[in-house]
Amino acid sequence: MMNNSFPRNLTFLRKERKLSQKQAALDLGISQALLSHYEKGIRECSLDFVVKAADYYNVSCDYLLGKTAFRDYDLNEPSVEKSSRKQSAAQIVNRRLIASMINVIYDFAATAGNRKLDRTINNYFMIMLYRVFRRLYCANQTNPTELFTVPKEIYSGYAYAVMDKYYTDIGSMTDKESAGYLVSFDKLITSPEQLAEDYPDSAGEIFNVIQQAENSIAKLKF
Repeated sequence: MMNNSFPRNLTFLRKERKLSQKQAALDLGISQALLSHYEKGIRECSLDFVVKAADYYNVSCDYLLGKTAFRDYDLNEPSVEKSSRKQSAAQIVNRRLIASMINVIYDFAATAGNRKLDRTINNYFMIMLYRVFRRLYCANQTNPTELFTVPKEIYSGYAYAVMDKYYTDIGSMTDKESAGYLVSFDKLITSPEQLAEDYPDSAGEIFNVIQQAENSIAKLKF
């Protein structure tokens, strides 16, 4: 029996590629009506179609079926055994928490179908990851620094400023009172109950991330 993640992911990947249902159905060798039924979860598809759709969208079958938040398990979700450094159980769990939340963020962003928003979110995450990576990389001062071109005395502050700029840009596209608001977000109707239904395999992880973040904020005693 196909789970609820499959129709959602099948629809999300098509919209992410800016493909019409008619074009995707043609490429996949089925009728538009049948693809519509698959995307709505009305009908179950064969295993052959799952494999074909995964190849078409360049993702793993596990991702398409909602069993992993990573699009390609072998390339994007390195196992602990493949790592040169042993990761603790807490690190592995937290890595999955973050991956699940990022997957939902991109899923929400797909509602807008806006390339500028997609680029801005990508850039925000890239800067955030760069900032943390560089801090860890440079913790040992004997590590060569030719990898970086921005001077060490300014990179962190400047990176934070760029992150804030991207976050502000995201806000301008998601704040209904802003002139840049993307009206497609009017269609993004959700709730804790809806999240649990839409993301049955990762809703707990999403709620965990929110709780941990708000606990950290609360410690500031605002």
